[in-house]
Amino acid sequence: MTSWVLRLLPRNGWSLATASENQRAEDRRRHQEAYGYFLPIQTRWQDNDQYGHVNNVVYYSYFDTIINQYLIRYCGLKTGLLTSPMVGFMATNQCTFHTPVSFPQIPVAALAVEKVGRSSVHYRLALFPPKPTKETPSVDHWDLSDGFFFGHPKLAHFAALACTTGSSVHVFVNPATSKPVGLPEDFRRGLLRLMSPAPG
Repeated sequence: MTSWVLRLLPRNGWSLATASENQRAEDRRRHQEAYGYFLPIQTRWQDNDQYGHVNNVVYYSYFDTIINQYLIRYCGLKTGLLTSPMVGFMATNQCTFHTPVSFPQIPVAALAVEKVGRSSVHYRLALFPPKPTKETPSVDHWDLSDGFFFGHPKLAHFAALACTTGSSVHVFVNPATSKPVGLPEDFRRGLLRLMSPAPG
């Protein structure tokens, strides 16, 4: 809805319109097409809580895993605090839960890049459960070490709608000073590979 229309609406009409737009954007973020990179996640027995599904806080570790796997594998991130020229500090993160997953399911995490700043990166994330079949998705060593990109045939084994969506912001800093540092060009190129128009 254009800004001049919003100004004409009564205050409560404006908030309803905004809520509706936000809901449509969230609905689009639940689809595989909104993401470029995917990584199967092996749930663990300890991930389940007393209600029999993965506890809410564990989803953040799944999202942290796909982000760092991509940065290490495709952007050249060095993770040694004493040897790396930069480290990523998580500035914000957020999850929206739609449906649960539980051990021993193998969902696939999804990653897109919404914005690359001088020293920061804004990510869009999701988790897609396996389709309900008698057999779990076939996942091999290469899937876990390399992940795969949108369009890969293995995505057919996972639900079309995400069970969880989220977002995170990394700020990259010099490990000695904790001051923000500019992203190297090759690192930036790896991130731009996952850049897509934000849904909504």
